[in-house]
Amino acid sequence: MKKTVIAALLLTTIALCGNTTQGQSVADLERTVSQTLHEEGMKHGMLAVCVYNVSTGKEIYSRNAEMSVTPASVQKLLTTGVGFARLGSDFRFTTKLAVRGNVDRDGVLHGNIYLTGGGDPLLGSYRYRQTTADSLFESWAMALKKKGIRRVDGRVCYNVSVFDEQPLHDSWQWGDIGNYYAAGVSGLNFHENMYFVYFNAGKKIGYPATAVRTVPKNLDIHGSCEVTTAGENTGDQVTIYGSPTGKERLYRGTVPLGKTDFAVRGAMPNPARSCADLFSSYLRTHGIGVSSNSMQVYSTPDSLRQVVDYRSTPYYTIAQYTNLTSNNIYAESIFKYLGFARYGIGSFENGSRVIMDYMKDKGIATGGVRVIDGSGLSRLNSITASFMCRYLAAMSKEPFYNEFLQSIAKVGENGTAKNLLPTLPRGISVHVKTGTMDGVKAYAGYVKATNGQTLAFTIVSNGHDCSPQEAAAKLNKILYKIATLY
Repeated sequence: MKKTVIAALLLTTIALCGNTTQGQSVADLERTVSQTLHEEGMKHGMLAVCVYNVSTGKEIYSRNAEMSVTPASVQKLLTTGVGFARLGSDFRFTTKLAVRGNVDRDGVLHGNIYLTGGGDPLLGSYRYRQTTADSLFESWAMALKKKGIRRVDGRVCYNVSVFDEQPLHDSWQWGDIGNYYAAGVSGLNFHENMYFVYFNAGKKIGYPATAVRTVPKNLDIHGSCEVTTAGENTGDQVTIYGSPTGKERLYRGTVPLGKTDFAVRGAMPNPARSCADLFSSYLRTHGIGVSSNSMQVYSTPDSLRQVVDYRSTPYYTIAQYTNLTSNNIYAESIFKYLGFARYGIGSFENGSRVIMDYMKDKGIATGGVRVIDGSGLSRLNSITASFMCRYLAAMSKEPFYNEFLQSIAKVGENGTAKNLLPTLPRGISVHVKTGTMDGVKAYAGYVKATNGQTLAFTIVSNGHDCSPQEAAAKLNKILYKIATLY
């Protein structure tokens, strides 16, 4: 009997000590947050923090957690997570190649080739050998030849109606548009809707640089170069200006001294038209003549004969790349396709509706939340730290959670989180999606604690007037306290 009482007292003491340790840790986190709020560069802005114990279903810390804040690329967690829920891990975007018309005994197609886009963000991507434009066009050309087609008395027609014709959101900043990361999306994406322009630096600092070539070749782009030469190791400081459909591009900024063939990425004008034009050119130089220029069509004609259903890599791979590299084009393609799959047209409005529908279905309150786009480029997006934690908690209960988790960079291993924190104590893992724009720094993700419990966290700073690097250093201190709460 005495042994039983002593054992019970011992267990109670351990439990109390554990609670005291946790309480001291939360108090330590509060001190760090309070100090950060009063530091130079931060004291005039907003700092929102929330920590939610997914394992127990309880919020364990919050500061300004119900205030609306701009999330930047943390927004991608909403897009990719709901994509898993509504499209499925094995979903594939499909691009259709078809023909209409008769093929005579000489192999002449008296009609047109039809390209119908399915929103695939990887179509013609340079990142993987199997998705490059040459690999893509070669496979399509071979499929046409197998149908006996040697010449086309017609044209390549392209249909982008899976999405609306608003590639950019109205609220995106002019300084972003024209650059690769704000290229927007099309129903027929191509080469990630971007191109490379290569510069040769001048012989001295301050001297003009020269734009020497673009890739892919034969793009209908007219560039005006105002780029100059900066010091060595200054990196890519070039901004590209231009509308999503216009051919003109203005290059401003600097490239480093001593560099030749220095690559800068820009937004491709009218990627769907570029895809059709370059495919036509490829056919002409690879044994299939095409008599007329490419043309956009707005509906699918009758009597099409399907040649190829080109399917993308599975969704989980695309979602992983979206989050690990914070790719805006991939995120917006997922976002608009969600709208198409549910409401019949891929638009910013319908993508937003699908995200909010998911929150309603899961009983997640959305006060203070606005979903404007899928990537976080819009400053009109808003979340609360509390909302994001509750959303992440809901994700952790989904059957696809492990795949969603693997799409988020792991501290010390990959993506934007690789060098985010100092070495963590053994047994702790942190997955974090970061977001950055002028005056915005945001973190959200999961901590696997030493006691086996999972925490969801959100840290967002808005309106700070320190550099992005300084803001990151301040948020890193908070994140470390969260990671070591248990």
